[in-house]
Order: sequence, then structure tokens, then C-alpha cells
Amino acid sequence: MRRADSLVADVPLTVAPPVRRIGGVPGKNPDGSASATSVGEMEDTGHPKEGTPSASKPEQPEVPAAPEKILVIDIGGTKVKMMMTGQTEPIKFPTGREFTPARLVELAKKYSAAWDFDVISIGYPGLVGSLGPRSEPGNLGPGWVGFDFAAAFEKPVKMTNEAAMQALGSYEGGRMLFLGLGTGLGSTLITGHMIIPLELGQMIYDRSRTLGEVLGRKGQRRLGKNKWQKAVNRAVTALMHAFLADYVVIGGGNAKNVEERPPGARRGHNLTAFRGGFRLWSVEDIWMLAAPGEDFADPVPQEALRLR
Repeated sequence: MRRADSLVADVPLTVAPPVRRIGGVPGKNPDGSASATSVGEMEDTGHPKEGTPSASKPEQPEVPAAPEKILVIDIGGTKVKMMMTGQTEPIKFPTGREFTPARLVELAKKYSAAWDFDVISIGYPGLVGSLGPRSEPGNLGPGWVGFDFAAAFEKPVKMTNEAAMQALGSYEGGRMLFLGLGTGLGSTLITGHMIIPLELGQMIYDRSRTLGEVLGRKGQRRLGKNKWQKAVNRAVTALMHAFLADYVVIGGGNAKNVEERPPGARRGHNLTAFRGGFRLWSVEDIWMLAAPGEDFADPVPQEALRLR
């Protein structure tokens, strides 16, 4: 089996500059303002003239190296999976309706007591903002919103939605739609080097059911194997066309039950969530929760997070 951390280097991730002109008028930014290099500053070749401010190459800020030892915690609706850089098999422990963030910290510390790691990545089954969870998970205990994970773990923490973390680990370029089949339906779009968490599980499937209710674990039990498979294929095909996706990755705990996939769809690897967790520390605009006494600069808030 391949080491999970070795998967990180499979796809180079780069950040587009803050203002990027695609087409339009030379010397103009998308909002119509003058760019740093105007038309009058151009030689006939289209390059800046010697002596103009734009002719010299701007200094690039030094990019801090990603931590070497990362603990990744993937919180699901029925269990938590946890693995550190260099390991090949995750540790698992169950969750449930009484599972609180304090219990997560207790068990994570217990099972990782002998591990030496610098930082933590957490995939959370709900909305995530600048201070951590923005909504309580539907299948776990209370107390997640406002919980100080960095203080509790005494380590720097990066947190994102669990589907976004799996999507980041599955990304191989182009425009990718990720669909996580588990307790419900997780979803994320990565396009133009932007991570866009989605809530496609809230979309209406028919008169009385949402996509999450049909494609989730309860829907699978209610519909049976064959009807559920047809519903998955129908939804995957429709969503791939709706988002103009180059390909769809089907992940989550129930991905193994999707035996037939429509053209353009593939099954995600069971370690992609951990690859995504390792990659979080090479991503520029994921919020980092600082441990007490440590200062980390917060990125500018934005719903779509740029990849490095």
C-alpha cells in the first residue's frame, strides 16, 4: 500500500495572482482601472519598455514550508478516522448522537499519545468559517460551534468541511465535482484553482425528498441496491452537466457500493481524505486556528479558497 503522505506530490498546486486579466483591453484590469503596465509602456513586442516600473520583476514573498508532521482527523457521521504523516492505516473510533468535540479531543489525544506531530487538519461534517464550525452537525452531539480546537489540542489547527478535504485529496486538475456518499451527501467543486464547498444535499430530488435524503445512507436502505444505484447515476450525470465538470469523483463511505458509474465519473481512493488533510497545509487561504500564545495571520475571508 502506498504511504498516504506520498500522494501529496501527485498534482502541483499553484495560486493565481490576486488580480488576473483574461482577455479584455490591454492595460486594463477587469474593473476598468489602469493596470500596472499601460499600453503606452509597452514595446511593439508587447513587453514592458526598459526603465518602466513593470520592467523589473517584483519580489515574491517567501512561502513558508509546510509542516513535516501533520495529524489528520476525518470526522464522519458514524466514525472518526485519524492518521499522521508517514502512516499507512488510519485509526478509527465510533461517533454517535452523544459525540461531542470534547470527546473527540479526549479520544484523539488518547490514540495519538505516542505520535510526534506539529499541526492538525480536521475535516468537519458541516459548515466551517473563520473560527471553526458554523453549524452543529446533524448526526453528532452538541457544542461544536464556538469550541476552541487549537486550545484544546494545544496545536495549530486547520479545519475545513470534510467533503472539501476529500475533494482536495482527489483533485487532479481541471474542473472537478466531488460527491461524498455517506450519512448524507457532501459536495465540493474545484475549478480554476478555487475550492468551492457546496450543499447539494439540500437540492430537491422530487416532490418530497432532497438529494441528501435519496443518496444518503437512509435513502440507500429505503430504495434498495438497484434503485439507489440508478438514483446515484442519474444525479451524477445531471450534476456533471450542470456544473460543466470535466469529471466527477464519488467518495465517502458508500462510494464502494456504487458498482456502475456513468462516463466521466470515478471512485475516490479511501485515503484521499488524508491526502487532502496533508495538502491543507500547502493551501494559502484555509483558516488556521492558533494555539494559545501563538499568532497566525488570518487570510482575507472569502468563500472560495485558493490552492497553492
